[in-house]
Amino acid sequence: MAAVDSLNRHCQIVARRLGTGSVVPFLGAGANLCDRPADADWLQGMFPPSGSELAAYLAEPYGYPEEDRDLLRVSQWVDLVSSPRALVDELHAIFSRDYRPNKLHTFLAELPARLRAQGHTICGQLLLTTNYDNLLERAFADAGEPVDVVVYEIRRGEQQFVHLTPEGERVPIEHAATYREFALEERSVILKIHGDVDRDDLSRDTFVVTEDNYIDYLAGDSVRKLIPAYLMARIADRDLLFLGYSMRDWNLRVILRQIWAEQGISTGGWSIQRNPSEIDKRFWARQRIDILDVALEEWVDVMRDHLQ
Repeated sequence: MAAVDSLNRHCQIVARRLGTGSVVPFLGAGANLCDRPADADWLQGMFPPSGSELAAYLAEPYGYPEEDRDLLRVSQWVDLVSSPRALVDELHAIFSRDYRPNKLHTFLAELPARLRAQGHTICGQLLLTTNYDNLLERAFADAGEPVDVVVYEIRRGEQQFVHLTPEGERVPIEHAATYREFALEERSVILKIHGDVDRDDLSRDTFVVTEDNYIDYLAGDSVRKLIPAYLMARIADRDLLFLGYSMRDWNLRVILRQIWAEQGISTGGWSIQRNPSEIDKRFWARQRIDILDVALEEWVDVMRDHLQ
């Protein structure tokens, strides 16, 4: 009963905060496991892989020599022992498949319409993700909701973000400090901070996935300075809602350092994850992030009840 009361109290608070645009959902690789049956085989093409499944898939054909199959290490190995395009080709083939959005993606895509129907003045949401797939974008399309997508790219060593508008334009963001071509009052923004897959044009793919990629990510201009200041200001003073993350995800740790450096001090927030480790608990507690040990499917169901 205590766990049920805690979840209901949490969802009541988050539902209210979402209505004022005061929460930034942050989706990790675990978000794609929502609704996925325990015995599902991702290789059949219905579900995107988890980080460990992707690491195992890449390790075998490229003769990865170590027992610990960490995705960063495996990806680095593939990049070292094969042609420069091999890793990108492998990742493009996986993440350009015709996966379907799950319950979590659909819930987030339907939020603007729910808030609009309730008379809220801020209906769009700012959504962050380190995932490369286009499941969120597809969920918004299925819901009939226009969405702005802002994607990290690196070309010939130059880092930047690119704005993919609802009209299909592709606009490089050259002046992040002044770029404001968004309308969060009306429509959502998906900020893809570790790149994405372009299903139609492999040359536009960017994947921050190897150890060298992460070094480049930190060694160049501060990534937070490349993100449009209009969006960064909203990340800096909002509550963060982590969906599908654990402290094993180094991609999270990298970007969090950037965000919390901008905040100065964390505003707080929540992490929805099953069976958090002791390290997870201590790390989140330091940043004033409360953990809810519930399945994402259950969290979505209770959130829907409170928003109704």
